[in-house]
Amino acid sequence: MRLCDLNFPDPELGRVESAIHQPHGLVLITGPTGSGKTVSLYASLNERLSSRVNIFTVVDPCEVLLPSMNQVNVHEKSGLGFANVLRALLRQDPDILMIGEIRDLQTAEIAVQATQTEYLVFSSLHTNDPPSLLIRLQQMGVPAYQVASSVTLVVAQRLVRKLCEFCKKANL
Repeated sequence: MRLCDLNFPDPELGRVESAIHQPHGLVLITGPTGSGKTVSLYASLNERLSSRVNIFTVVDPCEVLLPSMNQVNVHEKSGLGFANVLRALLRQDPDILMIGEIRDLQTAEIAVQATQTEYLVFSSLHTNDPPSLLIRLQQMGVPAYQVASSVTLVVAQRLVRKLCEFCKKANL
């Protein structure tokens, strides 16, 4: 899946492409469960796939397998929580880090700190709109100045029902 396949309007597609090609920053996708956030995250990663780009994903569970990417499944019971895995992966010097979802303060802090030490981070957060996402990060305990200095782009994700070209009928 590529970004151009997701039917972003042209100005928005340009903004997303610009943000995902930055050397560092936090790109966040927000929306309710089932809104396509994961598809957008992986489409963004797919745009950056290259033998010269070191990409790590930390997810629970891994839903999409992409070649040339280091993917880690979180498993809390065995001590492989988001925070522990992220700390270990940052020692591997990734160019891009994708966190399946920011759920807690520790994960949010690591994501923000990673962007401030020259990493590009993609992630999602369950909120209804971009302003709520920024407020949610602050409610988790991330200081407003860190949110402002690290967030590069927030995408509000929704699915739109599309009728099959062969099955649709005129409503009489």
